[in-house]
Amino acid sequence: MAKHITVPFTKEQALSLKSGDSVLISGVIYTARDAAHKRLTELLAKGEELPFDVKDSIIYYVGPTPAKPGQPIGSAGPTTSYRMDAYSPQMLASGQRGMIGKGKRSREVIEAMKENHAVYFAAIGGAGALLSRCVQSAEVVAYEDLGAEAVRRLTVKDFPAVVVIDAEGTNLYECGRANYLSSLEG
Repeated sequence: MAKHITVPFTKEQALSLKSGDSVLISGVIYTARDAAHKRLTELLAKGEELPFDVKDSIIYYVGPTPAKPGQPIGSAGPTTSYRMDAYSPQMLASGQRGMIGKGKRSREVIEAMKENHAVYFAAIGGAGALLSRCVQSAEVVAYEDLGAEAVRRLTVKDFPAVVVIDAEGTNLYECGRANYLSSLEG
């Protein structure tokens, strides 16, 4: 049974989730990929304010396709998360609480997640058209010049994801594989 998560995504919510949990996320999340993350962390390095409140936020690593008439967003499937690994520790230290993407994360990101009580969620790759149905509204809030990679504020309802790495650093990609392999031995 999926757990319902409402954003803002608090420390208490993050700590209540375990690797392998299925979740449905509702509320405001933000989109950003590597080009936007580079700009955001440059602002942080200069001590400047970000174009959105990062505290208790969830950032979805996505570059959506253009919206069809009457739709808030086009296909919106996750991008590979390791592209943000150079920037994620600084974003997490600034208050970001969750990340949605696909694929593995670096040891540095996992350590920053543990220090800052953050969670890494995976969305289903290849299901962008289905995931876009969970988006109720979308608006560009920064870096419009980046096109699909601009920062957007999305209002989502029951956006499906899986906790891959929880706030304690338990990694589903590692423990899931180990559990499977041990089941083959027995």
